[in-house]
Amino acid sequence: MRDWVNLAVGSRGGRGSRGSREWGVWGENINLINLFNTFNQLIMRELKALIFDVDGTLAETERDGHRIAFNRAFAEANLNWIWSESLYGELLEISGGKERIRYYLQQYHPDLMEDLDTLIPQLHQDKTNHYRHLLSLGEIQLRPGVKRLIEEAYQEGIRLAIATTSTLANALALIEKHLNPQWFEVIAAGDIVPNKKPAPDIYNYVLNKMQLSPDQCLVFEDSFHGLQASFDAGLQTVITLHDYTKHQDFSLASVVLNHLGEPNNNFKIFKGDMNNKGYLDLELCQKLIINY
Repeated sequence: MRDWVNLAVGSRGGRGSRGSREWGVWGENINLINLFNTFNQLIMRELKALIFDVDGTLAETERDGHRIAFNRAFAEANLNWIWSESLYGELLEISGGKERIRYYLQQYHPDLMEDLDTLIPQLHQDKTNHYRHLLSLGEIQLRPGVKRLIEEAYQEGIRLAIATTSTLANALALIEKHLNPQWFEVIAAGDIVPNKKPAPDIYNYVLNKMQLSPDQCLVFEDSFHGLQASFDAGLQTVITLHDYTKHQDFSLASVVLNHLGEPNNNFKIFKGDMNNKGYLDLELCQKLIINY
């Protein structure tokens, strides 16, 4: 051990430095304290915040929520457009509802003679109204483990945030129905940043607002685009996949699960070490941060 310390502190610990052996021992002690402090910082990272995507992560909103709402908005506008489950899976490659409509028109109705800058926002607003109605009827439920983990984090003083490409109205509608918006320190949604996922802008925005570093936070996502955004922001990510995303590339994720799990409904692990547990809790979240 002493040889290791001497190597670390260099010649300052040798006899004759500053003319006294006492100074050499004191120098060794100072550097040993610094080394142990650095070591402790590396192995004792502390979890400060959980950051959640919304659609597909908090709830499986896409197939049975947004898709249905889009179709109802189209019908209401007397448009003969129907987004099937398979087509919607294709459209989910585009982040953002308004962007998704524009992409669909470019691909499937390129000759449409309409003012798209007027039509698209109106359709999207009508779709939002239908989506909120579906939520009010209780048609969209949280995924397993989501409420349990968020409540545990809130009770233990772990800070909470939202980072989503969904509109603020849609994000709030889901949170108000099943959780409590006041639990979330930051709700970053929609067009609050110029570039949507897979760009890291939304996560950089949340980190800046919360004044936290990436190694203090754990992200929950469900898609490759979301994972790319969080990874490029330096964040560690837990993926809970579903039917629309189960074939995507999640090699950059720390953990890949089918859901967060409950004591009576264990998750299935596709990637990561869950310490023989069947559900993700704060203890496991902290271990992921330490091992990052």
